[in-house]
Amino acid sequence: MTQATLGIMTLYVGNRQIEELHVYRKLCVLGNKLGLSVMIFTPEDVASSKKLIHALIYDSGQRKWLRKWMPFPKLIYDRCRFQRTYRFQQLKQFRAKYGHLKFLNLPMNHKWGNHRLLAGNPKIAEHLPETVRYQQKEDLFRFLRKYPLVYLKPEDGTGGRGIISLRRTEGGRFLLRGRNRQRKIIEPLLLSPEQIPVKLSDWNLKKHYLIQQGIDITLPDGRVHDFRLLIQKNGHGEWEVTGCAGRIGPSRSVTSNLHGGGSAASMEALLRKRFDADKVKAIRDSMTSLSHEVVRHLERHFKQLCEMALDIAVDRKGKVWLLEVNPKPSREVFHRIGQHQTYLKALRRPLEYAIWLHNNELEKPKSHATTNTERPDNGKGDAFVSMNHEEPGKSDEDMKPKMSG
Repeated sequence: MTQATLGIMTLYVGNRQIEELHVYRKLCVLGNKLGLSVMIFTPEDVASSKKLIHALIYDSGQRKWLRKWMPFPKLIYDRCRFQRTYRFQQLKQFRAKYGHLKFLNLPMNHKWGNHRLLAGNPKIAEHLPETVRYQQKEDLFRFLRKYPLVYLKPEDGTGGRGIISLRRTEGGRFLLRGRNRQRKIIEPLLLSPEQIPVKLSDWNLKKHYLIQQGIDITLPDGRVHDFRLLIQKNGHGEWEVTGCAGRIGPSRSVTSNLHGGGSAASMEALLRKRFDADKVKAIRDSMTSLSHEVVRHLERHFKQLCEMALDIAVDRKGKVWLLEVNPKPSREVFHRIGQHQTYLKALRRPLEYAIWLHNNELEKPKSHATTNTERPDNGKGDAFVSMNHEEPGKSDEDMKPKMSG
């Protein structure tokens, strides 16, 4: 049996910089221990005429990155995130041209498309806040009349950028809070209904904004919180929850994203502050069941997926709400709070799944290929541990790799 090679595909940012290079180094080292060759590349590194890729390879012995011409890998782990540059168009061209290769995960919709798709499943729909696409100001006012808290979210936003909340106050006015596109917290404003369209006139709401029913997730100290759940394929090709943790936003923030200054906390500790032990167990079970239903439903429409993060809110009655899904999740919180083995598991699982794909779908005849994507549980139960959204701090060696070759 030939050795499996996994190509981790990403996109350059700025002047040919690679984000998460410190994480990719860990994946290369882990892959080597598992007998999996790992290479890092972007669509810009492809030389189609030579059928080669000028990839980054991490040399553990020399502890440095090398540039080498490599043949196309048969397995690709797509870590490319959306960006409004020519590079994203190159990515789409790569996916179209080399669709015959085996991808661990295939692209999904933006937030609105994902919401509509998930809403088509009754088991998931009951966990979704009401959401519509912004068309005109009357859409927003209908929500403001119906719900005491309303969120406005950009379809393609990440890390809490561009999110606005409007909370109804006594006297019929609304408290506006949020973050701008640079993720900076904006000063809270108390507005009359007539002032809201004027204040939001320069936010281009008609261009890719969503209106969403707000779930009250404010803690006694006034900070908001939610939960990030990570579910991944394991080394048997089965979905399994890797972990879940609470995220607490900084003071005056309407979001809990760690990139925006939020902090991580134990899911168990956060829930136990609000609910008794029986209710905590019921909430955990609901999260587990929902996460499996979500990934199975999405995989039926987008074919192969390997991991998914779910942003979850729990209201004051203990109901679980699905706020968003993220197919390109991070896993740094395990490291931050000392859950080193779980952090390692979160890194290893895509690699172990890649090996499973190689052995079961690439090395065997098509008629013998198997898939276990419909199994909701691996028979061992799902483990919940603390997690958050970012990766460990970058070292100088990570961000400035030495190149040779």
